[in-house]
Amino acid sequence: MSIALPEIVTIRPCPVPLMRPGDAAFRLDVAERRGELHRVALGVYAPKALWDLLPPWDRYLARVHAHALLRPGAVFALESAAVLTGLPIVGEPTEIHVLSADGTSRLVGQVRTHVSTDQREIVRMDGIAFVAPADTAVDIARHRHPALGLMTADALLRLTPALDAGHLLELNELRTSARGRAAARWPLTRATPLAESSLESISRAGVEWLGYPAPELQVVFRTSAGDVFRVDMYWRAQRRIGEADGDLKYDGESGRARLREEKRREDILRRGCDGVARWGWGEARDPDALDAALRASGLRPERPRVAAPLLTLPAAIDPPRGRTATPR
Repeated sequence: MSIALPEIVTIRPCPVPLMRPGDAAFRLDVAERRGELHRVALGVYAPKALWDLLPPWDRYLARVHAHALLRPGAVFALESAAVLTGLPIVGEPTEIHVLSADGTSRLVGQVRTHVSTDQREIVRMDGIAFVAPADTAVDIARHRHPALGLMTADALLRLTPALDAGHLLELNELRTSARGRAAARWPLTRATPLAESSLESISRAGVEWLGYPAPELQVVFRTSAGDVFRVDMYWRAQRRIGEADGDLKYDGESGRARLREEKRREDILRRGCDGVARWGWGEARDPDALDAALRASGLRPERPRVAAPLLTLPAAIDPPRGRTATPR
């Protein structure tokens, strides 16, 4: 049985206009062949010029909205529910996920139906039904890579201050099905609203599995000159700082200005610690590269690596399908 949770749920609108036959005075399929439209789903189209500008996660959001047009009774789950409510997803998932209380689990085309008798909070908003964010976070923690479970739970706590990790753990334990219950405890016990980005969440998972001590998050440094800096991670015992930077390339004049400011900031921070580690998405998905970045700062692990989740982490992030990011 689900429990009442203090959530404020909003739904993200479709990022592009969707058209179906009858919405226009011309043949949509002919316009697609001319390169004017992109087919989002069977019989559902979007302007190609706008579609081509979308990041992968917004393309997925548009595909979820398109399926809602075709199947008004669908109840979206997992990544499909997550993207509707602004929780982060990785790239552009292949499948649309819907939930059913009966029948059999199945995959038809790119739509996967999941069958579950466990009670979940279902939200109906703007004509679309989806699993509520807290239950969605628990589902992802149960059935996806633990780093993605941590990413989703962190984001939910960050976006919903009235929630805490205890609510999510209780939801997990109340589920009748034991499938994934034990696995979900790892991300749910570590979830925190202090992680400010998906990159930070994924990195925290990698840091632990590489054997490093848990860092303090969002620590504030004040200098005698009056500068105030907040760092992503700080290992107080080893006096090392960690900075997870989702955009390590600084192009153009504005990029060069930002790079100069970052160098100034890092120079100041180094005066108050013994080393600074900086990494981006490339290192976060590659455990050896993340380990090298941490070691280069002088940070040292305290425990052996946990091999299994590190081995499967690159495939879970799946960079060829698009960089992970929190939808806006």
